[in-house]
Formats: sequence, C-alpha cells, structure tokens
Amino acid sequence: MKGDRLLFAGFFLLFALVNLFLLASGKLNADWSGFGVITAAGLSLALYSFLYKDNPLFKLAEHVFVGVAAAYTFGQVWFPTLYGEIIAPLFNAAPEAAGQGWLLLVPTVLGLLMLTRVSRRLGWLSRYAFAFVVGLGAGLTIPRSISSFLLAQIEPTIRPLTWSLDGLNLAIILVGVVSVLIYFFFSVEHTGIVGRVSRVGIWFLMVSFGASFGYTIMARLSLLIGRVYFLFSDWLHLIK
Repeated sequence: MKGDRLLFAGFFLLFALVNLFLLASGKLNADWSGFGVITAAGLSLALYSFLYKDNPLFKLAEHVFVGVAAAYTFGQVWFPTLYGEIIAPLFNAAPEAAGQGWLLLVPTVLGLLMLTRVSRRLGWLSRYAFAFVVGLGAGLTIPRSISSFLLAQIEPTIRPLTWSLDGLNLAIILVGVVSVLIYFFFSVEHTGIVGRVSRVGIWFLMVSFGASFGYTIMARLSLLIGRVYFLFSDWLHLIK
C-alpha cells in the first residue's frame, strides 16, 4: 500500500514536471487550449493506469468520464429533442405553426406517462406508453431486420452462377448459407451426408465469428492508436 502511494506520488510529480517543461518551452500554450490538452493527457494516463491495477486514479477518471458523458447526453437530448422539437414548437407564436405544435402533445403525453413508472400508485399508466413504443419499434424494426438479414442472405443464393469471380463468391455464399442452415436443422440426425454438410457449416460459423472478433479487436486497437498518437503528438510533441 505504501509502495503504491509512492508510485502515484512519483507519477504526479513527473506529470507536473513534464507539463511545466512543455509550457516553458512553448510546446503547449498557457491558455484554455493548452490546459485542455494537459487535462486530456492526464485523464488518458489515469485510465490506462488500470493496466497496473485498480486504483483511485482510474476511479477518478472513470467517474469524470461517466459524468461528462451523462451531461453531454442530456444536452443532446434537451436542446435538439425536448426543447427544439417540443417546447419551442408548442410555444411558437407563429400562426401557421400552431396546428403542428399541438400535434406534439401526443408524444409529449406518452413521454410523461413513461415517467409515471417511478410511482407505485400511477405506474400502471406507463404501460400504455411502453406498449405504444414497443409496438411502433417492432413495426419499424421487423421489416428492416428481415430485409437486412434474411432477404440479404437469400438474394445472393438465388442469383445465377457464372464462371467469374462474382460467380465464385456467389457459390461460396450459397454453400455457406445452406450448410449453416443444415447445421441448425435438428429434425434430422447429423449423420452421413447431413453430418458432413453440417460440419462445413461449422467452419463457416467459425470464420464468421473469427471475422467479427477480428473486427472488434481492430476497432479497439484503433482507439488505442488514437490515444497514443494524441499523447505523443498533441501533448508531448514528439511526433508530427
């Protein structure tokens, strides 16, 4: 415990000395922009301190991030949505906008009914609002999901095969879709030809899972590269 305190005290001292050197050398401006870079660098290093162990620095940066994200989300919801689409149109003095403004009472009432969920006595009123939102969401999502996932998978399998690269891609898609469907077809025992085709489906599933996992790793690495580039370029000015 004492060693951790000395380590974090040394980190603070080194961080302060580096920033003083950057400010004195003119690499960072002594204004809001420069102090913003210093704050961002300190929070980034505090977050990455979790690689050492869970510590108060990480918890502080985590709470700051959650608080700023919550405030930013509230601002994005309040100004464009609540104020911009409900309050401002309802109290708009323009006569031509009066009819459209009163139509906003319907979603406003539904939103207020959702807030009754916090009340034990009036909580049953929120069911009407949630039922409307769930029904509307299902009506909008189901056709899009069918079009994006089901029809998008079926469409390449019914195209005519040709002796070309596109034809080879279509053949691979056809084999993959059919073999995966056979793998999930449990009404027939997976033996013989059905078992061999289902094993091909397993290979396609493994390739799909591996590609998804690789895409996730690439996305996380891009975030890491962005932070490291910020620290070495915008903060320390070691690279350009």
